[in-house]
Parts: sequence; C-alpha cells; structure tokens
Amino acid sequence: MILAIQGIKGSYHHQVATNLYGEEIELIECPNFTDIPPLLKGHKADKAIMAIENTIAGAILPNYNLLDEFNLHILGEYYLPIQHQLMALAGQNIKDIREVWSHPMALEQCRKYFRPYPHIKLIEAKDTAEVAKIIQEKQLIGIAAIASVKAAEIYQLHIIADGIQTHFSNFTRFVILSAEKGSEKPNYNKASIKFSLSDQTGSLLSALQVLKSNNLNLSKIQSLPIIEKPWEYAFFADMIFTDVMQFEKAISELIPMVNELKIFGKYEHKNSFRI
Repeated sequence: MILAIQGIKGSYHHQVATNLYGEEIELIECPNFTDIPPLLKGHKADKAIMAIENTIAGAILPNYNLLDEFNLHILGEYYLPIQHQLMALAGQNIKDIREVWSHPMALEQCRKYFRPYPHIKLIEAKDTAEVAKIIQEKQLIGIAAIASVKAAEIYQLHIIADGIQTHFSNFTRFVILSAEKGSEKPNYNKASIKFSLSDQTGSLLSALQVLKSNNLNLSKIQSLPIIEKPWEYAFFADMIFTDVMQFEKAISELIPMVNELKIFGKYEHKNSFRI
C-alpha cells in the first residue's frame, strides 16, 4: 500500500499510518497538506492520512476545503492521543536549551510548560518530526524539538521531558482518504456531509430539525464561507446514528431543502481499525 501523509517519518501522521496499517507501508512524505490531494487524484497514492481537527485547537479549516475542492472520500477516522515530548541531543538538560522548534500547534499546546524558562525562545517550524531530524543531522546544540516518542526513537534524540502538553485530554482526529468512493461498510454508523442553504430566516434550523427528527446525533458542524458567493456559507457536518435507514431518510428529506448536498463518506465511528 502506498500511503500519503503530511510530514515525515516520526510525525503524528506517520504514527497513525503505522497504527492502522503496520510498518510495511510505502510512505509518500508531503511537506504540506495541499500536496496530498493531487497524489490521490493522480493515483500515485492509494490512500492518505489527514488531520482534520484537534480537541484543543479545533478544526483545521483549510483541510475541509481540500476535501471539498478535490472531491475526496472519507473511508474512516482515527483518534490519536497527542503526547508531546521535549527532545534534544544527548547530554543536555532544560538549562542548556536556548530555542525550541516545532509546529505552531505543538508550541501552542505546550506554551505553559515553558513559562518558568524565559530564556527559551519558541520557534515555529513546518513539522514536528522534521525538526528532530534536522537537530540530529546538523548536531545542533542548544536546540530542542517538541515531537513524538516515535520521532525521538527514529532520530536518536534524548527526551528531556515527556508529556509537556498543557492538557492531557488532547486528541487529534485524522481521516483516511481516497480519490474514489470505497466499498461501503454494511454497519456504518457515521457520515460526513456538506450542505449549503439559501440565505433565508430559519433555513439552518429547518435542516437541523430534519436531523433531530431522524435521531441523528450531530457530533460536529462547521461553517465555511463560499468564496464565490460573499456572505454565504456552506456547512460541514458529522453525524452518528444507530439506524442506517434513518440516515438515508434524513438525506432524502434534506435534498429538496438545500442548494447543494455532498456526502464525503459513510464509515464506522471507532477509535482504531483497518480499512
């Protein structure tokens, strides 16, 4: 299997990939999320792993746009507990560190840890694992990374402090993507959709009442502006249900009420699984 991820080996995307599919996968490492959809559409990757939201930082809005723009399909989801480690070359401790490099989200999630160390400057970087790799390759003294245990193992860095995130209920939700619609699971219990509405009083409320009347649990709703239509919005929604027929009924009732409706995926709501 050829799998595209954002980041390099040792990144949290890599951790999800190996948790799901093992170590024998062939990875395509992408510097940016925007590099992933063309790989899927060009059939250079079979599937992709993409972070979509975090319990602390919220939704990754540009990634919702990528799903929509490239008509990608969600095959499933994976929730990864994020544990941030502070790491550097061996023989150093926190007093030796002058700068800490990491992804902006990781820095933000660990900012409180560094308050007692005003001498340390926090520097934003593109990828957590890439920083760990650079520190090892260039033998950088006085520079530390915030990254995963897997990154420390791969790039042979010493963990100065583990679990430095402010909140321990820190999870990132990743989606497993493909260019084509996958085989539908007979027991799917979650779906991700996008719909847009006319700018009329109560239009969103009416749509939500359809979901409620069909016993669908709206686990996520996110509005995004429609670029070509100023002040109009599309809504991305995740819903969980126990009765597939009620979901299908809700969709049939929504179609005449909305301007557009797109189903990104129907899948199992589980913490980990193989697809």
